Amino acid sequence: MRKSVLPILLLVMATLPGFAQTSYKAHSIYIYSFTRHVIWPEALNKGDFEIHVLGECPLMSELKELSETRKVGDRPIVVTTVNSVEEIRKCHILFIPAERSADLEKVIAKVGDGPVLIVTEETGAGARGSHINFIRKEGKLVFELNQSAAAKQNLKVSSLLTSLAILI
Repeated sequence: MRKSVLPILLLVMATLPGFAQTSYKAHSIYIYSFTRHVIWPEALNKGDFEIHVLGECPLMSELKELSETRKVGDRPIVVTTVNSVEEIRKCHILFIPAERSADLEKVIAKVGDGPVLIVTEETGAGARGSHINFIRKEGKLVFELNQSAAAKQNLKVSSLLTSLAILI
């Protein structure tokens, strides 16, 4: 029972105004929670759980710290910076920081129909095709979910995550 409560607590903590505004800590907690509420195709459930970040971003240090103490099931989390769209390779989650949001369409084309959860943080990015998009609403960090874009990547999103998201 404890495992099922943890993601909910993490999501609630991340929405607290003071916590959400301090750093990318809230982003990293959300992203870790997404690993529990998105189902990737069976073929990707072996080996390391890979998270890529496009370009330099303060989120990297938070994700690296998280990867030292957490796992996805029994799988280690490997966090990698990719400096260009051309460097993107097979991964589970790809985070595109606001500074690189102009690359979203190129990323979508590069990923094709591969089962990669694309996470962004730029107003309008969810409508442009990212699967999960962080935004600020009333001073809190929240996220939008583009279910149809995620489904095209053969990703299944839990009803709990769907209920917590702003659907677009």
